[in-house]
Amino acid sequence: MAPVGVSIRVGDDHVRTSSQLSSSLGRYYRTYVSDCVEEMNVQVVIDNGILQLTLSNPEGLITGVRYNGVDNLLEVLNKEGNRGYWDVVWSEPQGSGTFDVIQGTHFEIIHEDENQVEVSFTRNWDPSLQGKLVPLNIDKRFIMLRGCSGFYTYAIYEHREGWPDFDLAETRVAFKLRKDKFRYMAIADNRQRFMPMPDDRMPNRSQQLAYPEAVLLTNPVNPDIKGEVDDKYQYSCDNKDIKVHGWISFDPPIGFWQITPSDEFRSGGPIKQNLTSHVGPTTLAVFFSAHYSGEDLVPKFRNGEYWKKVFGPVFIYLNSTMDGTDRQLLWDDAKLQTLTQVESWPYEFPVSEDFQKCDQRGSVTGRLLVRDKFRQYGLWERYADLYPGNDLVYSVGVSDFRKDWFFAHVTRKTGENSYEATTWQIKFRVDSVHQTGAYKLRVALASATLSELQVRFNDAMVNPPHFTTRLIGRDNSIARHGIHGLYWLFNIDVQSAWLIQGDNTIYLMQTKSSSPFQGIMYDYIRMEGPPRQ
Repeated sequence: MAPVGVSIRVGDDHVRTSSQLSSSLGRYYRTYVSDCVEEMNVQVVIDNGILQLTLSNPEGLITGVRYNGVDNLLEVLNKEGNRGYWDVVWSEPQGSGTFDVIQGTHFEIIHEDENQVEVSFTRNWDPSLQGKLVPLNIDKRFIMLRGCSGFYTYAIYEHREGWPDFDLAETRVAFKLRKDKFRYMAIADNRQRFMPMPDDRMPNRSQQLAYPEAVLLTNPVNPDIKGEVDDKYQYSCDNKDIKVHGWISFDPPIGFWQITPSDEFRSGGPIKQNLTSHVGPTTLAVFFSAHYSGEDLVPKFRNGEYWKKVFGPVFIYLNSTMDGTDRQLLWDDAKLQTLTQVESWPYEFPVSEDFQKCDQRGSVTGRLLVRDKFRQYGLWERYADLYPGNDLVYSVGVSDFRKDWFFAHVTRKTGENSYEATTWQIKFRVDSVHQTGAYKLRVALASATLSELQVRFNDAMVNPPHFTTRLIGRDNSIARHGIHGLYWLFNIDVQSAWLIQGDNTIYLMQTKSSSPFQGIMYDYIRMEGPPRQ
């Protein structure tokens, strides 16, 4: 078993190992690398005899992964800055979002012995960078262990006291793999397939649909998938289910897997949804994003508050097999490796003191089970097919919610780019109305997207409505194939004068109608009356 080592490569023929650099490492970087980094393609190479990881210096961009006889598993047709990287999306308050691939300005070997190497690429912020770069100190780390078929990466973000306010909408690690090799994607036992090629998303082979990420494949390279919709949000998962996902090459048979051993560094909890892998071939480790929960779950820094957080480590695992036709072997092995990583959490080997080890932590265990089918592009448009002229009417005691209640209260398409508001009805019977009793309607929403729900009793035109939520929600759950977002609970006091003895109707009107994605998803609706005398 070969020891793990790190070398600093300048150009193609100049290599110095860290042991050669020894105590002169700091002087070497100050006097040599800083003078030639722009001219001579400075690289950091970490090698343990199983794989070789190449990083740009001092940026810390992942430019190469060599494994099993393949010089580079990353897309060699891409520029080196677009193969593997950490990135953020950030904005100043009330400003527009800025996408930033994080590039370090200083490299350091944090730890090296025959069993482990950990390197650091840092980028520090100062006031001269205000408005240009996110106001964070960022330390990207990469770890390789002896005898390990993969590498780890994590990062430490720090916002110092008094620094500018900003919003952090997204941060992640992205890998762009070779499209000539990786064509089969797996994110779960029942969610695996040969994927479209990235070329299939070009205008001459596809038709853009309601939003840019979704295209109809009109002339794909593989004619068997003609007529399918490709949309990266079809492959989203709940955080609790994003443990391992990735891609398989068949020549040679290699698996490239992104393993997330813990949810502790993700925002939104176990049922927050995030992206995984998608056409590219691309694989992601998303730590938080504005998708599915709008702006309410992403960090917003105000009044110069201090903040520090560790994201990761996540594990990039590589495996191979002699049988190039049995992809199940690679997937099963990746799942076993995932169990090993989960059982090893929290890791003991990261050097940073900011990553708390096992003896510094407590623990909480539990189980949450959710079973659903639901990621289908264009599902929202079926409402108009089912209710072409009249909106949904649900009769308590007669209707069946499994067949008679649409999954989302959406708009109805009336033209090429025109939509109208919809009003649903709930019909129920009251044998007698208590004039002095308390009635209450509880409306729980599983999701809302730029919507307003108005509630009326027995008069569809009463103005103002008996209740309104006003404008709420930025979940994007409908467009992103989700079934939940931020939870809303409204407790509505119902006056007895609004009710009548006999048949009653509740009118639920979603008033916003400028797009097909404005709508709400109900968790439950409960009408309560005073106790019987």
